[in-house]
Amino acid sequence: MTNPVITALDVSDREAMRSLIKQLAPYGGIFKLGLEMFVGFGPDIVKEVIASGGKVMLDLKLHDIPNTVKKAAKNAGLLGAELLTVHASGGSAMLKAAVEGVKESGSKTKILAVTVLTSIDEETLQKELGVEKSVLEQVKSLAMIAKESGVDGVVCSPKEIKAIRECCGPDFLIVTPGIRPKWAAVNDQKRIKTPAEAIDDGANYIVVGRPITEANSPAGAMKDILKEIENR
Repeated sequence: MTNPVITALDVSDREAMRSLIKQLAPYGGIFKLGLEMFVGFGPDIVKEVIASGGKVMLDLKLHDIPNTVKKAAKNAGLLGAELLTVHASGGSAMLKAAVEGVKESGSKTKILAVTVLTSIDEETLQKELGVEKSVLEQVKSLAMIAKESGVDGVVCSPKEIKAIRECCGPDFLIVTPGIRPKWAAVNDQKRIKTPAEAIDDGANYIVVGRPITEANSPAGAMKDILKEIENR
């Protein structure tokens, strides 16, 4: 079984990161590097993870004017990122610019559009952000904009996987955070499912952070998650 787990390396300690990569790299999969690490250690952290045998999801959630996003996406491609995130809410011009930037880099980096963050529920979306649509309808709308803009896939919560698979087709990548194994704490995620449920629903990749990185044995946690998926 190809490892569909993307491990979220949300740590500020470089040695802790190196230890996690050493333990988890033998299982394959991808390592997610977010703003915490990118800001703390700079772009070279991407090259370090790749040199250590890992693939990288560069989770920067780019959201800016098209020209700026195009240049940033090109640089991400040059760094060797496997996946790069941008905000779908930046609109079609920005999304197309990100795709063009990756093409100019000559890399195989795939662009993922973030739909609605998993920490956002219906009340937050509608009352605080002023979006009249339901979370599901907003996610579907942003996913369709992303697909029509040439983006490779989306990041969405597990609750929207089936709907996106239905409206965007079998070749559209779906990456889902908000994954909690049966034995893990929910923490601050609100729209969650287990690894097995997410894969059954049609996710290509699942993002798992604290249940792996804060486990007494990260490798053991990874094995448990893969077993949970395999035995579904």
